[in-house]
Amino acid sequence: MKRPERGIAAAFGVTVLGAVMAAASYVAGADRLLLGLGFALGFAGLAAGFVLWAATLLPQGPYVEEREPMVSPPGEREALEAEYDRPAGRLPRRMLALALGTFGLAGVFPVRSLIVHGPSPSVALATTAWHDGVRLVDQDGRPVRAADVTPGTMVTAFPEGHLDTGDSAAVVLRVDPAKLRLPAGRERWTVDGVVAFSKLCTHAGCPVGQYVAPAQQLVCPCHQSVFDVLRGAEPMSGPAARSLPQLPLRLDGDGVLVAAGDFPEPVGAGYWRPM
Repeated sequence: MKRPERGIAAAFGVTVLGAVMAAASYVAGADRLLLGLGFALGFAGLAAGFVLWAATLLPQGPYVEEREPMVSPPGEREALEAEYDRPAGRLPRRMLALALGTFGLAGVFPVRSLIVHGPSPSVALATTAWHDGVRLVDQDGRPVRAADVTPGTMVTAFPEGHLDTGDSAAVVLRVDPAKLRLPAGRERWTVDGVVAFSKLCTHAGCPVGQYVAPAQQLVCPCHQSVFDVLRGAEPMSGPAARSLPQLPLRLDGDGVLVAAGDFPEPVGAGYWRPM
């Protein structure tokens, strides 16, 4: 056996040994390290064998194969031009133009349906599932009553029937009504000190998941934006530059918290506001 062939055979022999090691370790229930080592040896042997095979046994080249000139004789070119220009030859071109035109026209219809009947992107991004009369429910679908919101706790609420709507989650808190300093016009947006704000941080849309009760602050753990609850969740520190949108609240006849409308501005990151 020639020397290159012996090297190739040895490499493939390593593959055989690796395969035997992997199979034996699997059957015996041995350490997975041996199983992985067996497969590693097997693949390494295959790679080495293929490289040696290509480098020593296959022709190395380079090779140049001459070919005949590919220029058509004048007679064939004239015959092709005559065939293409005759009336029957112009039919495929006309059909191609007709097909492309009708296909393009057909594509206008779904675009029109999207524009006329579909939701406007600006409206879809600026509104949520909240509207006047929608009850607040928890993650299990149970109505949230004002009595369920105790001082020092934070309740995550969703619009009833829309538990899977990510942009509509709200945090509900109870604070001292006498300490609230909400923006003008929001005096009636609370119920006995119960306030609700969007759960989506106005920096990057992360969920605001922490409430520091002694300081009356909401904190976004992603980038450490801090919001002052008593002042309408306005940003105090961190990268957020906009207050959390507030959800107007009222009570229904059963003491369940109900939305009095949607958030007054888009929730989440301020895509809509020029920087």
